[in-house]
Amino acid sequence: MPPRKVLFLASSNHDAGLTSMALGLVRALQREGLSVAFSKPISQSPIGARGTSDPSVAFARDLCKLPVTGTLPLSRAKDLIAAGEMDALMDEVVDLLDELNGDHDILVVEGLVAVETDTLALPVNAAMCRALGADLVPVVNANRPSADDIGDLVRRVARQFGNAEESTDVEDGYAGILVNKVSAGTDPDQLQGLMQADLGPNLPVLGTIPFNSSLYAPRLQEMVDALNLTVVNEGAMAAGRVSEVVVAARSVELVLPTLANGALLVTPGDRADICLAASLAFLNGTRLAGLLLTCGNRPDTIVTETMKPAVEAGLPIFLATDDTYHVAAQLAKLDCHVSADDSHQMERVISFIADRIDVSSLLKRIGAPSRSLLSPSAFRHQLVQLARGADRRIVLPEGEEPRTIAAAIKCAEKQIARCVLLGAPNRIAGKAAKLGLSLPSNLEIIDPASIRTRYVAPLLEMRKHKGLTLEKAQEQLEDTVVLGTMMVTEGHVDGLVSGTIHTTADTVRPALQLIKTQPGAGIVSSVFFMLMPTEVLIYGDCAINPDPSAQELATIAIQSAETAIAFGIEPRVAMISYSTGGSGTGSDVEKVRDATRLAQSLRPDLLIDGPMQYDAASVESVGRQKAPDSAVAGRANVFIFPDLNTGNTTYKAVQRSAGVVSVGPMLQGLRKPVNDLSRGALVEDIVYTIALTAIQAGTQNAPAVPTAQAV
Repeated sequence: MPPRKVLFLASSNHDAGLTSMALGLVRALQREGLSVAFSKPISQSPIGARGTSDPSVAFARDLCKLPVTGTLPLSRAKDLIAAGEMDALMDEVVDLLDELNGDHDILVVEGLVAVETDTLALPVNAAMCRALGADLVPVVNANRPSADDIGDLVRRVARQFGNAEESTDVEDGYAGILVNKVSAGTDPDQLQGLMQADLGPNLPVLGTIPFNSSLYAPRLQEMVDALNLTVVNEGAMAAGRVSEVVVAARSVELVLPTLANGALLVTPGDRADICLAASLAFLNGTRLAGLLLTCGNRPDTIVTETMKPAVEAGLPIFLATDDTYHVAAQLAKLDCHVSADDSHQMERVISFIADRIDVSSLLKRIGAPSRSLLSPSAFRHQLVQLARGADRRIVLPEGEEPRTIAAAIKCAEKQIARCVLLGAPNRIAGKAAKLGLSLPSNLEIIDPASIRTRYVAPLLEMRKHKGLTLEKAQEQLEDTVVLGTMMVTEGHVDGLVSGTIHTTADTVRPALQLIKTQPGAGIVSSVFFMLMPTEVLIYGDCAINPDPSAQELATIAIQSAETAIAFGIEPRVAMISYSTGGSGTGSDVEKVRDATRLAQSLRPDLLIDGPMQYDAASVESVGRQKAPDSAVAGRANVFIFPDLNTGNTTYKAVQRSAGVVSVGPMLQGLRKPVNDLSRGALVEDIVYTIALTAIQAGTQNAPAVPTAQAV
């Protein structure tokens, strides 16, 4: 079945960032729950790019998890055009769409990139747009003087694409306009308003994207390869990027103010003053991308020895044989396209653009999604939005751990939560500087020593029935997890996230002892959010309860369904076992059968079914065969496993074998939220766990009333 709407993106002028904008639009549409497919009908290597293959399709498939069509080689297109066979080329382009299986709300098609030295893109793009019956979305490079100029450019594109010949309305056949690379001196929102006023209400400006140099920063290795440099000291080169180039042609006092994070300092190797200044700046927290020595000169031995601390701290140093002028000229020509193998950077680019695109006008054209989907990108976006709306205060007991610091900074910058780092302020500041990060003013840092005494009396009161003494209470509060848990218990923060350097038991035990379970919950359980390519699944319990009883299993099912609802997922709960329906016997399957009946009786408003094998729950064809009368079989999105062994094994098998990203575990059943991290958690994992915790807190309790003072 063909898609309900085809959007054709074409660049209106040179270097508009067509691939980035196309995938940013895809991500914005996915966040609205739309089913999106992608096509780049004619493969095209980016001009000057370091790779030889067009990365558009690979990025669409790997980062956006999209169904994609095949591509035609550019050489094939050129041959057909040279032979006067444009219609034959269009027939082949249309045939590509037959490869799409299933019903998609939108097909996003990326046209040929406009190149100053080639006139092929315009006629081919116009022909493809007409052949596919697509609505056009011009992508404009905003490196132009005014909104009026951009409006004139759009009108010219309309004539070139043939739209204006058939209608006096420039907006006829247009879905909207995307404007990229708005310069730092121009306010993107103001530009969008001026353009919208100029073009009229029927031709929506979908987004004006500011230029962000960090998104176009090439990797140091790419610079080394392009300029054929010698690596003198590798240091932090593997993760380094060049966001700006500083040529040290002046005195050192004039160069120093120009040094910044991500700057590559270019200087002749005999400029000892500049080399030493770069070393000192690096040691003092300015994370230079590197030091590039020119003219084939290395510093004298005495200078090299003085630079040794910076070298050991990771300052990358490179050597070029050319003089400074020629090196600077080569750097100015360095390709800034995102390489086909640079998925991390492209993910940043896509998210940055998607955050700044408003697809509301497109949704009015398209209508409601054909079915409700929650893709991984839509889920992550929803997490951030829900967490922002909750506006909760989350304590991080491992406040001096580098990943935790980086995650807290991200949360503060994105307003995901009001994080509180527990730790010595000077140590946290020092570690942030080593990471090349600045501590935002809205990030709270609390020295544990400054607040510990105020929680001694409440802890004694809560644990006096266990014989807790004053000395033991003071000793327990030396543990920042216990201290943070007391902050949650007393209502001074809304939730807690820990686990990068503490075990699960270290995190969960204080919560069970001090926060305790919700009324009627009985047990604490956990879920993982499994971010499958096209939807989000919930697995429970894969982390806490080794062998739950039938009653506990029913509780876990209900808790997990309620979690799904809280996160915008309509739950269809499958109680997993080794047999489906009434076919199996034995105590294990009977436990699941009893749990299913109990959960159904307690919550008849929820879709819960079982016992059910995993394939019967997840694969529609198998579900129809094994459980034809079930409303859950083949469509389950909440999977409740009979024991920890089964749940944890399945979670890890799916995660590893299918390369699935997971978020969690998220604990359920506590009066106030506490969540555990894997000790191998990445910064992104911590950020999303903080978001989960903030959302939980927002659904459970009124906001905390802080009494501890930030340092």
